Amino acid sequence: MISNQAKAHIALLSVNMIYGANYLIAKGLMPDKIGASALVFLRISGAGLLFLILKFFIKEKVEKKDIPRLLLCGFLGVATNQFFSMNGLSLTSPVDAAIIVTAMPIFTVIISYFLLKEPLTMYRILGISIGGIGAILLIYLGNSELGTGSLKGNIFIGINALAFSFYLVIVKPMMVKYKPITVIVWTFLFGFIFMFPLCIGQLLDTDFSSYQISNWISLCYVVIGPTFLAYLLNMFALQFVKPTVSSSYIYVQPAVAMLLVAGMTYFIVDSQYRGDITVAKLLCCVLIFIGVYLISSNGSLSWLRRK
Repeated sequence: MISNQAKAHIALLSVNMIYGANYLIAKGLMPDKIGASALVFLRISGAGLLFLILKFFIKEKVEKKDIPRLLLCGFLGVATNQFFSMNGLSLTSPVDAAIIVTAMPIFTVIISYFLLKEPLTMYRILGISIGGIGAILLIYLGNSELGTGSLKGNIFIGINALAFSFYLVIVKPMMVKYKPITVIVWTFLFGFIFMFPLCIGQLLDTDFSSYQISNWISLCYVVIGPTFLAYLLNMFALQFVKPTVSSSYIYVQPAVAMLLVAGMTYFIVDSQYRGDITVAKLLCCVLIFIGVYLISSNGSLSWLRRK
């Protein structure tokens, strides 16, 4: 029989493989089949509805004084995060997006220093410096004519990572005080309210009648996989392993994205992603990984990896 520890590791591996594949699958839908903002609408509303169904089985109320914080969590962790994530991905390479997101712990340490007054050790300063250089260089490489990367798209992905980093710091007290599903439902509710006026127009303009079966499958994957299912698997895993263990699996995401892009480039002669994987980008990836390792090796991010 498989132990709960083993199940947790399988769940974490699955979560990050889902995220890694999502960069390519979501990119395949945008912008020809659906606009990025319309996809954001479907992700937030679809996953939010599924979380709401689960909430019916958990009776828990939140205090009025916590509503403003949950509102901010919804704005940063759902609306802003999803909006810039999908709009950035629609403009840039799935490889660039997957790598830039791994710099999230670097942003989180900087934010924690200013908001929570967490001390900056030499390891953290060195990690921030090395990882920051890698992230900045990678974002700038979006200006290259090679591949499908773009400077604007990479900046959007950077904003997405920054917004989610703020969310991780702000949501911490809520995750301690309430059950995770309660926090999720409230953040998705407020995220939906913020997102609605920005995305509803593009959704109404989407021509779903042109969809083939493969498009519907991809759409269901994006709505259910990396938003609803991945979060549930993460919550299951965190019952049996430390958050620091969960965080180590984030490096699976760019690896999966790169493998899928490499496979498409190999099997499809005129693949649009030819040129997305370069030596320069791989070096940026290494710099970010080293930076995050130096930061997390101090144990300073243990509570921040409940993603």
